[in-house]
Amino acid sequence: MKWIKSTLALFGVLSLCVMFIFALQDAPTDENFEKKLINEYNVYALQVPNGLEFAGEAVPLHNPDIYERMDRELLVNTYWQSNGFLMFKRAKKYFPIIEPILAKHGIPDDFKYLAVIESGLTNARSPAGASGVWQIMKATGREFGLEVNNNVDERYNLELATEVACDYLKKSKERLGSWTLAAAGYNAGMAGMSRRLKEQDVTSYYDLLLGEETGRYVFRIIALKEILSNPDKYGFNFRDKDLYSHVPTYKVEVDTAVTDFASFAKGFGINYKILKIHNPWLREPKLNNASGKKYLIDIPHEGYYQTN
Repeated sequence: MKWIKSTLALFGVLSLCVMFIFALQDAPTDENFEKKLINEYNVYALQVPNGLEFAGEAVPLHNPDIYERMDRELLVNTYWQSNGFLMFKRAKKYFPIIEPILAKHGIPDDFKYLAVIESGLTNARSPAGASGVWQIMKATGREFGLEVNNNVDERYNLELATEVACDYLKKSKERLGSWTLAAAGYNAGMAGMSRRLKEQDVTSYYDLLLGEETGRYVFRIIALKEILSNPDKYGFNFRDKDLYSHVPTYKVEVDTAVTDFASFAKGFGINYKILKIHNPWLREPKLNNASGKKYLIDIPHEGYYQTN
């Protein structure tokens, strides 16, 4: 019996030693913890989807250069996560304004993504002077009927600017022959695209050798379309309440000068800041309006803002 007890005692000691060794190996040291965190952050290659198209026109992904250019834009825009989330948030707010205007003019719905890459759906101003969500140049705005001066700049009026963008795109499509070329022409100009097509003796955007910006332009539009249309597929997780919402407004007609928009705003229960948020095309704290032109000013409905 003694030898049995001795054997069991030895086995018990060995078991404790083994458990102690494994415990030391599994101890959550700072080094092991940090290594685990690093290993659990993974970046994956993306599969370029088959059948990508823009405005019903197929992307020729069977060409290796086209495939690589498309792959680049999908990667860049998927893994720029903060910017991606902002695009989802702003799209919820502004697409409902843009979409019916595109439809009214017979412009393919895909062109709303052109506005995304032009400005990030903000009232941006480029170094060249293009302004607003649709990044319209001053001369182009005036050519298509917008008022553009220091007092009023209707390029910042989303509804009016979308109307102008539609007119420009229809004209571009008629001149260049396809919606894809019309999109590229929005960046490089109709004359510029016509010249390049003639010089290189081709008829397709995808056959052109172009500079960096225009060469990436349509691919960026398609990448944003693909990502914004398939958030789960590209790893964007959010709830509807995480997105931005459009504050409903009503329009007030003004056909006289307004000497002080701060006082004007108070008459509708808001302040000057809120008035400007909804009417960024009003560039000064007054409206000159010497001609008696009729302007429509957006006023938010009650209950959406709290002011002192």
